Amino acid sequence: MDDESSFFERERDRLTAEITTGFEELLSSSNNLNRKLEEVLGMTREYETIAALWQSFHELMRGHRDEDDNSGEADPHGLPGTGGHVLTASKSGSGGGGEQQHEA
Repeated sequence: MDDESSFFERERDRLTAEITTGFEELLSSSNNLNRKLEEVLGMTREYETIAALWQSFHELMRGHRDEDDNSGEADPHGLPGTGGHVLTASKSGSGGGGEQQHEA
């Protein structure tokens, strides 16, 4: 009967050690996952800061453009390099030099 109990105890100890190793690996993997998630959240916070900076720059530039529009100038909307800049082509009436001249 001592042989059976010693076999049982050995098997129990082996299984307990195997379970302990499994839990240690699980804990290590969970810690690694948490670190990666914290890195991702940190990066999104950095992008939010950059996006807020560009948003304030955009609003500032829009304010300058609105001031220019209110001053009576008829400049095309948009800034060069942003995709919103529009070049106006002059319409030639009857032949001529390509630009219309308006008499004041």
